Amino acid sequence: MRTILITGPGGSGRTTTAAATALTAAREGTRTLVISADRTDTLGAVLGDTTGPVPREVAPNLTAWRPDAVEGFRDDLTAFQARAASVLDLLGASRLDPEEVTPLPGAEELTLLRALRDATLAEAHDLLVVDLPPTPQALALLALPEELRRYLRRLLPPERQAARALRPVLGRLAGVPMPAEWLYETAARWDLELAAVEAVVADRNTVVRLVAEPTPAGADAVRDATLGLALRGLRPDFLVATRVLPEAEAGSWLAGPVAQQRKTLDEWQASYDVRTVAHLGRDPRGVDDLAGLGVPGVKAEPATVEWPVVDRHAGDGVLVWHIPLPGAIRDELDLIRRGDELVVSAGQFRRIVPLPSALRRCTVDGAALRDGELRIRFTPDPRQWPRTR
Repeated sequence: MRTILITGPGGSGRTTTAAATALTAAREGTRTLVISADRTDTLGAVLGDTTGPVPREVAPNLTAWRPDAVEGFRDDLTAFQARAASVLDLLGASRLDPEEVTPLPGAEELTLLRALRDATLAEAHDLLVVDLPPTPQALALLALPEELRRYLRRLLPPERQAARALRPVLGRLAGVPMPAEWLYETAARWDLELAAVEAVVADRNTVVRLVAEPTPAGADAVRDATLGLALRGLRPDFLVATRVLPEAEAGSWLAGPVAQQRKTLDEWQASYDVRTVAHLGRDPRGVDDLAGLGVPGVKAEPATVEWPVVDRHAGDGVLVWHIPLPGAIRDELDLIRRGDELVVSAGQFRRIVPLPSALRRCTVDGAALRDGELRIRFTPDPRQWPRTR
């Protein structure tokens, strides 16, 4: 299954691009599902139809779905109260009625992640198009499954679950409640669900499609988004430039904005596969408007990103880890080795990545940023590296 994640600055036309991308693919005969977690039905307004908590066919081969964050959050909280009944009773806590539950901040994002997982596992469609939030929130959302799994492994290490049979005895000896079986079962279930979402994001058939207006602010947003995506191992398949103005005559009041747009487009075309969407003078509405935008469907080959380890042990005595970070600035890069993990900070973005197995037996020897690629040198630790005869 192919997945296209669509994001860009707020107000850049993300939802319109998501709907147009899905419609193009559907008209090419691809069974397509488009998802949006926007609490208002922006997706339905663009498609000229309504969307809701149940997937609904809005055109041939095209299904739209807007998962209900309120209902999902209510079900999760109700289930949590049922599992934690003994602890809540011990604390004297009163239960929340489902009718008084409203979603907390972040519920829409978690609902979108769950919908992403469910749609992928269902295999009812060939293409999934996801209308993500604006770029900063989207980058945080894409990082969430990996980070939450890391927190779970630190807080409830799987290897410590072997002592579950001793917890009732320890609880009586200590006189305090010990972590219950449901806690570990819940952690294991969360880890499994998060792993499924993480696998979708990391899959080579998953791409990100950036959307932005060709303005100085849009150029800055695209630059930041590209760096943040690269740190997640993702690369845009297309950059969709929206609201592109027509050519203007000299002396026209549009000449200045048009020249500015052309300059930005020229810069983008040197680094991205750019597709332009003309300014209609109004917001597109309905399938006829969307079809006329010229937004591409599925790219033939996904844009894969590799982080290869190059063995230069024989010649230079080092292994070099190549991490593509287009747009990174040398002074804004920072690396910290923590055990078998590497903390990589690039500008406002940060990621903790596990070291490849070969590099775990090495020490960091230095790093350099060249041509948009971070190259980290590792020297084999003679105490752990096999000796050659």
